Parts: sequence; C-alpha cells; structure tokens
Amino acid sequence: MNADEKEELIAHLEKMLESLKFGSITLVVQDGKIVQLEKNEKVRLQPNKNR
Repeated sequence: MNADEKEELIAHLEKMLESLKFGSITLVVQDGKIVQLEKNEKVRLQPNKNR
C-alpha cells in the first residue's frame, strides 16, 4: 500500500468514525490488502413504558 492509498484509507475511516454513534467498522482483507470497508450502525431506541 503506497502513501496515497494509506491517506485515502485513513480519510475514509475518519469520515466513517465521525458519523458513527453506535456500531462497528470492518476492514475486509484479500491477499493481504484491504479491499473493502463496511460500516454497521446500531440505532438505540428509547424504551416505550406504555407497551
């Protein structure tokens, strides 16, 4: 991975982290290289006491 690819990866990760409140970010690796980023976001709902 060259310097430009590293900078691009870091920029994508920072953007994902800024927009994520609860969840996870997964790096997908093939042949020793990162080929995909996945963001799984959780939405926490307030419990409804009238249920």
